[in-house]
Amino acid sequence: MNEALPPQADPHGDLPAVLTVDELAEFLRVGRDTVYQAIAKGEIPGACRIGRTIRISRDAMLDWVRGKGHAPRSERGRK
Repeated sequence: MNEALPPQADPHGDLPAVLTVDELAEFLRVGRDTVYQAIAKGEIPGACRIGRTIRISRDAMLDWVRGKGHAPRSERGRK
């Protein structure tokens, strides 16, 4: 018997709409310094500074991870 699988729930539905640097680092499985460096280089979309804190849009980050979003390319290696 060939039963259809139930539709998958959004695996990222438990992420808050706005992420902290620590939450993003955990999600990406990198260190928080790596996230700070990538944000400073403009490599992570949806990041904004609010006072002394940085917050990242979950939707912009997920689009970027899925290849739908756009982040400026690094100048490294360009001539």
